Amino acid sequence: MLLFVGLGNPGRQYAGNRHNIGFMALEAIARAHGFPVARPKFQGLATEGTIGAERVILLAPQTYMNESGRSVAEAARFYKIELRDIVVFHDELDLPPAKLRVKTGGGNAGHNGLRSITAHMGNDYRRVRLGIGHPGDKSLVHNYVLNDFGKTEVKWVDALCDAIARNAPVIAKGDDASFQNSVHLAMDAAGFGNEK
Repeated sequence: MLLFVGLGNPGRQYAGNRHNIGFMALEAIARAHGFPVARPKFQGLATEGTIGAERVILLAPQTYMNESGRSVAEAARFYKIELRDIVVFHDELDLPPAKLRVKTGGGNAGHNGLRSITAHMGNDYRRVRLGIGHPGDKSLVHNYVLNDFGKTEVKWVDALCDAIARNAPVIAKGDDASFQNSVHLAMDAAGFGNEK
């Protein structure tokens, strides 16, 4: 069994924030693969279904970003899920908009959601880094991530989430490199391959 985690902040006021792209990706996966409506569980919203040949729990922690690890740890303990079988979808300032990278372990790059998960679980889980770009000045980061995507950005966000959802069976079977490549090809085909 796998645990797919989308990071974000709960509440309607945050729904369109750049910081919530992890939630958006998870919702797209749930829709594309016919998961039941998520229910409150593990201090989050959780639903269980099948992606490809794999049983997968989709979890959106409702603890606010800084405490995401509490929710993830509770779900992982309940289902006895190993770190290598946890995939976290999150916003990434250090990648250009519409770009995606997959890695296992590594630093948390100041991301409070990842820092919390690492503190509760250890570091060697898989991360799907969803590029949102950087505002250019460290002092602007807080407001940048907690602001909604602009109207011109919504198209690439939707395209990225759709590509992630369509290719979810590839990452579910553990082929991270092929997943990353397939999403990039889909974004190129959708006309978003050269986003800066």
